[in-house]
Amino acid sequence: MSFDFSLVSAPFRMQPGLRRIPDGAPQLTPSRLGGRHLREKMAVLAAFADEALVAAPGFDATAAMRAIAAEAPAAFLIDETGCRAPLLGWSVENGDARAASDGRLPSDSDPAIGALLRALPLALRPTALLCLAFEEDFAVIDGASATIPWLAVCLPSHWAPASKVGRHFAEVHGPVADNAVLLAASDTLSRLVTDGSRWERFVWTLAPDPHLHQHPARGRTPWAEGHGDEVAAQATFRSERQTFIPVSQTRQAVFTIRVQTTPLREAAALPEAAARLHAALASMSAAVLAYKGLDAVQPALLGWLAARARLHAG
Repeated sequence: MSFDFSLVSAPFRMQPGLRRIPDGAPQLTPSRLGGRHLREKMAVLAAFADEALVAAPGFDATAAMRAIAAEAPAAFLIDETGCRAPLLGWSVENGDARAASDGRLPSDSDPAIGALLRALPLALRPTALLCLAFEEDFAVIDGASATIPWLAVCLPSHWAPASKVGRHFAEVHGPVADNAVLLAASDTLSRLVTDGSRWERFVWTLAPDPHLHQHPARGRTPWAEGHGDEVAAQATFRSERQTFIPVSQTRQAVFTIRVQTTPLREAAALPEAAARLHAALASMSAAVLAYKGLDAVQPALLGWLAARARLHAG
């Protein structure tokens, strides 16, 4: 579990929480063959590519894809002929999916990646390969219009990428509970994150479903009924690291989202983590609890977290 629990604070507030990224700190995580991010992304793209890879009419994502490639050239490359994901062993050249190097696949590569790419429409194949090359999902924020003209999001947290494309930054955050701070700062935030600087923020929640892919059209897993131990046994700590990569010579930034999930019993193994989660959960407003789907299970989770904190604290 790599999440920094000092970021879990009380009282809980829905706010930007931006901080500058130290020089040289990585913003991207290359996918691992056989890794869960890659497996879930492949499943999404095989069934719902048109819901995950969306763009405003006429938008050209080449500059954004080049900015991503510049961050991790070992994982993704793009030029006039196409794009390559060397670590996966696949490329898309002039729309055609093929082995990434000399026509031979690395011995540990996955032929299913090539089959998936070939099954997609030609126009979607480069973006699909980009998605598969990294654990992160991506969106472009345009600073001039404060809109989101392009998204490549396979692993959303109960929101639909197709419903966000082309919309204003404030509209995108409209459904968020207790969103007054976010909405008031929307124009300032869109300018800030597209000014060429590098920023990051972290968000978290507790969820009943451990899957990374949480598109609202696929339904929401219900919470277990019962006492704290039963609810905690089902609960997952879901976190996102979100960063902003400047797109050279534009007023755009690539918004990256890396989702991670860990069973709550593992995430709250240390007393400090359990105590911080208890304080934050106890301070959530009714609107936030309902938005996160935690209203019915808050008492059970609070009881379990309190007991866990006392138990490990001795």
